[in-house]
Amino acid sequence: MFITFEGIDGVGKSTQLDLLESYLVSKGHTVIRTMEPGGTDLGQEIRHLLLHRKGDVAPRSEALLYAADRAHHVATLIRPALAEGKIVLSDRYFDSSVAYQGAARELEVAEVRDISLWAVGNLIPDLTVLLDLPADQAIARRRAKGTEPDRLEREQVEFFERARDEYLKMSAEPRFVVIDAAQTPDKIHQQVLERIQQLGF
Repeated sequence: MFITFEGIDGVGKSTQLDLLESYLVSKGHTVIRTMEPGGTDLGQEIRHLLLHRKGDVAPRSEALLYAADRAHHVATLIRPALAEGKIVLSDRYFDSSVAYQGAARELEVAEVRDISLWAVGNLIPDLTVLLDLPADQAIARRRAKGTEPDRLEREQVEFFERARDEYLKMSAEPRFVVIDAAQTPDKIHQQVLERIQQLGF
């Protein structure tokens, strides 16, 4: 079982991943928790290049770096874990590239998706949880935390609005469940569990 969490920065993915991981472990499942970019040692180096280096990264270079991280991530961590019967929970996957490097960077969305699918050998999640929140609210949440923003988090509200709009377009795919991230964490978690239990977990 491969489950991904998506949404613009500040919607509460980490909190929901914590809650779902605890639930699945309590049910006796072996869970691998990971993230993109940075789910492997190589990925951590790519993450630093993408989010913490000084200076700009050209949009196409950015998209290709994310694809490189993802290709290695799937080959060395995600596919082996799934082959062993484990549940993989990932904070972001290729939908993030479609939303951020495609729509938000105003590149061709279909091309970014094709590159991403090629990188992962067409591995599609069984379930994608999209936590949805207007961009201005998500930005306010992030600022309230007081943490230093990374390179992407410093983008303007219009950037995140484009990413959010693309996420909502993608959510027409049956693997998606869209949840209002303005609710309390417990209410969101209950809605995640409803979908998880429908899948037999």
